[in-house]
Order: sequence, then C-alpha cells, then structure tokens
Amino acid sequence: MYQSLDPVRLQTLLQSAAPPRLIDVRSVTEIARGAIPGATHIELSALPERAAELDPEAPCVLYCLSGARSAQGCAYLAQRGFQRLYHLDGGIAAWAKAGLPVTL
Repeated sequence: MYQSLDPVRLQTLLQSAAPPRLIDVRSVTEIARGAIPGATHIELSALPERAAELDPEAPCVLYCLSGARSAQGCAYLAQRGFQRLYHLDGGIAAWAKAGLPVTL
C-alpha cells in the first residue's frame, strides 16, 4: 500500500535528516517546465524496467502533475513488494501552488 502526502508534509520530509527518494514520473516534456529540486526522473511508462534502481526498503515518494500517475506508479511498486511508498497529493501543481520551490 501507499500513502498520500500534501506538499507541506513532503517539504518537511525532504528537509529531514533521512529524506525519502523523490521520483518524478512525468514525461520529458513536462519535466522541461520544472521539477521539484532533488527529484529523479523515471517516466511512469519506464517504471517497470527501472524499478530495480529503487530500494524496496527505503522510503520513496512519487509525483506527477496532479497525482493520478504517481498513484498508479505507487500501486505498481506496492505490488512488487515496496513497503514505504508515498505519492504527492495534487502533484507538482499543488506543490507550486503552495509556493514551494521548482527548478527549471
């Protein structure tokens, strides 16, 4: 299973001593418009072939534009034994709306 995080809670986790791995599952075109600092880009369609790059024991947060694709990605990883999964509720749109940093 996985949990939803709001942007403020995610920002708090990212600033902690042991931040989660942050995965952006959007397309290359979407990434060009900005990303959350420190995120790794693994497009949702590439997740099956790149899941081995992720530690199933470590906390991992997925995000997309609005939250739908990141929820799909979390469901996929959960089915493969990942335990500490989160997705950004509202995606990067909610993150930016909250006034949090986006890199271009």
